[in-house]
Amino acid sequence: MTNSVSNSGATVAGADSPGPAPAPANGAPGATGQDMPRSVSVLVFMRDRGIFVLWGLLIVAFAFWCSPYFFKVDNAILVANAAALTALFAAGVGIGIMTGVLDLSLPGTAAVASCVCGWLLTHGHATWLGLAAGLGAGVLVGIVNGLITIRGFNPIIVTIGTLSVLSGLAAVIAGGYTFPGLTQLEFMGTHRYLAVGDSFSGIPAPVFIVAAVFVIGTIFLTRTRDGIRLMAVGGNAEAVRRAGIHADRYKVLGFVISGLLAALGGLVSTANVTEANPNASPAIIFTALTAVALAGVALTGGRGSLPRVLVGALILATISNGLTIRGIQPYWATVCTGALLLGSLLFERVLQTAVSERLMAANLSVHQKKV
Repeated sequence: MTNSVSNSGATVAGADSPGPAPAPANGAPGATGQDMPRSVSVLVFMRDRGIFVLWGLLIVAFAFWCSPYFFKVDNAILVANAAALTALFAAGVGIGIMTGVLDLSLPGTAAVASCVCGWLLTHGHATWLGLAAGLGAGVLVGIVNGLITIRGFNPIIVTIGTLSVLSGLAAVIAGGYTFPGLTQLEFMGTHRYLAVGDSFSGIPAPVFIVAAVFVIGTIFLTRTRDGIRLMAVGGNAEAVRRAGIHADRYKVLGFVISGLLAALGGLVSTANVTEANPNASPAIIFTALTAVALAGVALTGGRGSLPRVLVGALILATISNGLTIRGIQPYWATVCTGALLLGSLLFERVLQTAVSERLMAANLSVHQKKV
């Protein structure tokens, strides 16, 4: 059943592995139109692997343009640490979109999780309890969003409303102020691990957190029954229902995972500055969406890859880092981010159109040669 469900959610059937070509009819040699599927394979490779090529080209370009400061181990660690927060939120957005929903309440979820944890820590409670409560708040928000959405409401409108509620709730918890001095969270924020004397300062904690999240998330989405069904729901919820699977349950699960990752992102952000802030910054969702769009995640759901989402976050951090080294004003990084978002959406549309046209042409060519 798992195989039938995962196949129903595919958006380009046979594009990644065309399979054996049909035998030519009436003894016509080579009448299979194999050239077209080969061009489709190239286009699909560009869609699925082009982001890795783009990141490699950016690294090479900045290595020369920002020499000798860019291409160093310490700077690479700075880029990875800067990308960590974007990657966490992008993972939440990406998994939501793969499930067929767009959760815009992530900034509010992060703010509430941060303030809940901050309130508990400042009132003398254990660190583990504060973290668990913050993550639990994210799960609760995901459940609420999911249960409302499966009643037939538009998920974008629902999560915008939830964002407003959560922003106000975070301010209520904090009393309009912040919770400073949360040094108990340094172990998951500013602290570095694996340091080697004076030669290597170590790797920041958020990098390890992101690595764990993306490894676990990738295994879940690609190697488990629930993960495959989650992707299938985003691709074709009706086909999943006809296969006898409770599609609404997996939509709620998508919201829960998205809320959990948003809460984790809020806690990591709090740990970095040792302060819980009730302000829900909309820039979080903007940069996360850009990373997801760069990764080629289908905004209609059902197709995507967490490793590519991670590379999308790294691309944004690489551009920002390179421009900073060159002394260019930071608002140009925001301009580049917006341009990348628009460019990636345009590229996705052009690529999908080209794939569809070539598949149709190949199919027509085969049928004409069979007649």
